[in-house]
Amino acid sequence: MKQHLKTVFCSYAEIFFLHGGGVGAVIFAVTMVNPNVAVSGLVAVLAAYGFARLLGMERQFLASGYYTYNPLLVGLSLGYLFKLSPLTLFFIVTAGVFTFLVTVFLAQVFLTYFRLPILSVPFVLVSSMAYLASLRYSSLLVRLRHDTPLLTADFGLPMWLGGFFKALGAILFAPNVVVGLVLGLALLRSSRILFLLALFGYYVGAGTRSLLLGSVPQAYEDLNNFNFILIAMAVGGVFLIPSLTSYLLAAIAVVVSTLFLDAITGFWASFGIPAFTLPFNVVTLGFIYVLGLLRHPMVPASVGLSPEDTLENHLANRLRYPGQDRTLYLPFAGRWTVWQGFDGAWTHQGSWRYACDFVIADDQGRTHTGEGTRLEDYHGYRKPVLAPVRGRVVQLVDDLPDSPPGSADHANNWGNLVILQDPRGFFVELSHFAEKSLRVQRGDWVERGAVLGLCGNSGYSPQPHIHVQVQATDAIGAASLPFSFLSYIEDGEFRSNQVPAERRVVEPLYRDRRLDTLTTFVLDDTLHYDMVRAGQKRGTLTLEVKMAGDGTFYLQSDGTQLYFGKHEGTFYFYRVTGQDPWLRLLFLALPRLPLGYREGLTWHDYVPVSLVTSGLRRVAVGLLSSFYPRLATVRVTQRFVSETRIESAIEAGLLRVRRTAQVDLDRGKGFACVTMDDIQLRRVDHVER
Repeated sequence: MKQHLKTVFCSYAEIFFLHGGGVGAVIFAVTMVNPNVAVSGLVAVLAAYGFARLLGMERQFLASGYYTYNPLLVGLSLGYLFKLSPLTLFFIVTAGVFTFLVTVFLAQVFLTYFRLPILSVPFVLVSSMAYLASLRYSSLLVRLRHDTPLLTADFGLPMWLGGFFKALGAILFAPNVVVGLVLGLALLRSSRILFLLALFGYYVGAGTRSLLLGSVPQAYEDLNNFNFILIAMAVGGVFLIPSLTSYLLAAIAVVVSTLFLDAITGFWASFGIPAFTLPFNVVTLGFIYVLGLLRHPMVPASVGLSPEDTLENHLANRLRYPGQDRTLYLPFAGRWTVWQGFDGAWTHQGSWRYACDFVIADDQGRTHTGEGTRLEDYHGYRKPVLAPVRGRVVQLVDDLPDSPPGSADHANNWGNLVILQDPRGFFVELSHFAEKSLRVQRGDWVERGAVLGLCGNSGYSPQPHIHVQVQATDAIGAASLPFSFLSYIEDGEFRSNQVPAERRVVEPLYRDRRLDTLTTFVLDDTLHYDMVRAGQKRGTLTLEVKMAGDGTFYLQSDGTQLYFGKHEGTFYFYRVTGQDPWLRLLFLALPRLPLGYREGLTWHDYVPVSLVTSGLRRVAVGLLSSFYPRLATVRVTQRFVSETRIESAIEAGLLRVRRTAQVDLDRGKGFACVTMDDIQLRRVDHVER
């Protein structure tokens, strides 16, 4: 029963882009100021939920309220228009079930063809049809409003403030100051960003309409202003990453919507239908769709439980994962130097801007011995060139002569080459091989690390080097695409997925079987730790390995999940959900681990700011970082002290956070001990009963 109630209340929270049964229960309680509206909404959402369960839909499918908040809105709208009666209840149940069907259908259509949310489109469609159909139903009684003085009073609030609260309440078909005030407080408690965007949207929209209408009271007291509130919240903080850019786009969206609102209100009125949330849906979906097509950087990879969550994850992840999805391994063994990188000054320009050239240089930066007049003088000449990806050989050239040092073959720019087709959907070209040195043939399948040939100086190449680029087709010298390299060392620091800068010395870091084994957790593995604070044992922590519905794995304890995984030579803790301080400690102490050991090797990572803040400080950072992102930067610098020990330094300069941690790796699996300040997790073999 508790789970069913939570699902119903989540439907109320979804109306305001919030999540959770608690805030949903508050919103439900607010609707009770008008029992007619409250009962109608509850009946509609229960009808939709019951129908979904009758169809056999799983509770997980319905738990968030995403598929039932549109039926709820339809019920509220019908309760606002009609007096409750057995016939009205039948009408509401029918509309609720129909709205659920429309919601599921449109949700799949919008997601599949447009990659868009449905927002409240089903509510607008079904409510409009219900209002039109009701004109023929003489047995339905129009509700006569008899609001109490409490609900009609403005409490002396100025028009510009009372109008905001009324517009906020109008979202629940309860346009009065009391309801709006409670909803505003619920918004403020759940998300400061959403609350400020609600204010921002209302005043931008009402202010714009006051200029166009020439009447301040008419503009600020119009209940349709709730559309501006919803648009600002959706564009500014829900479907875009909160930032100065998203706030500006929200303001533009609100201004644009004023024209649509006044046009549709006049047109719809001739049919006796309110505008409902049609302006909100049309303008918001339009903005989201266009920004998605443009791959706007403010469109989040995933939407969090609140704008603050979305922003926090984005700010950490953009620093944690700077690489691309098109990933390569370095095409050589040993230490090489980046001679020319992306946007290089010589040939990596225009359509070929995404490419890297590698040479071998000595400690003085010289790429050859002696005068460098012979090809044999160059350190990289005839060194093995390795396959940076696994794939099929689709193009090759092997018969062009090597040019003498300092000269170049202008007629055959790419020289001897190999093009590999990666099954992930792109092609990799490696150029300037030595004449007749290729070890592969067209049609061969090669694995990463296979020898393709030897480094040479064929084509447009003044000295022996390896040229690497990624492209969309198998055409020789096609336009290049962005890519990045995996698991390598750059000037003594580990890089898991990045692009090295010019003149940097790089070498691949090969996987260590021991590290790979101890970070291999399988389903239902159980790890036990003593929780120690200030030298005193405070209990035992039991971690269980579980798998989420999307196939990702996590460590679970006390309702908290710490998600982890491996990607191409690196073990990651990806994110933590829940408030268990011990799992958050583990994430903070070791956000990532190279699966290759080198004594003294260092690496950097970044973690969400919530791991080092709490209370009012966390609230303030969550809001202010949307204006000043650097405020949320938390850097973790880690170092191998030995094969089994890692030291970490956690720093957030603007927040004045300085902490250190130490992680001792277990000889078998996992972590033997994690220490930070006076807190420690100590691995135990079993738990005493």
